[in-house]
Amino acid sequence: METITASRVRSILPRRDPAGHKGDFGKVLCICGSVGYTGAPVFASRAAVRTGAGLVFLAVPEQAWPVVAVKSEEAMPFPLPEKNGMLAGRALPQILEKLDGCDVLALGPGLGRSRETAHLVWELLKTEKPLVLDADGINALSGHIDLLDARRGRPTVLTPHEVEFARIGGDLSRGDRERAAQDFAMAHGCVLVLKGHRTVTASPEGDVLVNTTGGSGLAKGGSGDVLTGVIASLMAQRADALRAAAVGVWLHGRAGDLAEQELTAYSVTPEDVVRKLPDAIREILE
Repeated sequence: METITASRVRSILPRRDPAGHKGDFGKVLCICGSVGYTGAPVFASRAAVRTGAGLVFLAVPEQAWPVVAVKSEEAMPFPLPEKNGMLAGRALPQILEKLDGCDVLALGPGLGRSRETAHLVWELLKTEKPLVLDADGINALSGHIDLLDARRGRPTVLTPHEVEFARIGGDLSRGDRERAAQDFAMAHGCVLVLKGHRTVTASPEGDVLVNTTGGSGLAKGGSGDVLTGVIASLMAQRADALRAAAVGVWLHGRAGDLAEQELTAYSVTPEDVVRKLPDAIREILE
């Protein structure tokens, strides 16, 4: 077991070519949001931009699109067919067309839970592209963990909190978060980010990394959406899944710490965390 430290993050943070252009730093496609959950796609996509991705596309249900479009200045949102305010199965061809030109898929924040949306997630799990799965993307795996197993060998990061983890078969009955995350990651061939106090990141090879940044200011809806965007952005910049997850978890937590210092843990919002990501990155670069 290893503790994620600033020096470790400094050594594995993806480097940027000073002469690079936007095409050199990756393209992220975020599939997020539903009617009533328009913050999640904005937080995820803004975090991806703030962490260095060259281009970030954001697909949302058509009814949610006007709200998300007003809030999106850096990411590029586009509307997709919906049913009952959530993405419909007939959106799949458009998603696959857009995904073909992107490097990483971030899937799940704010999607909502319906049979049709779950089917859409199941189809997208078949992609060969690197994938970050969060929130309702993870919930769609309940009873269908074989779809995750089928991705073994393809870069895949899951970012559940403890309730979501249990929902997909994670075993916390022994009270050992590190061992539970390790067992799951090895059994299912993914990188597992088990969120919470001292977030645990585990790899299919058995690596276990424990994070020490972040406090109770992050214990608010939307914080996990920010983390999804950060990890997806780092993967788009050619960090492998474990490295992207470890760096992403540390930066996300450190940004939360910096926001707490300014605002107190009571008052931190996910947008404050996004706003502090540059300061967290600067600390690593100096």
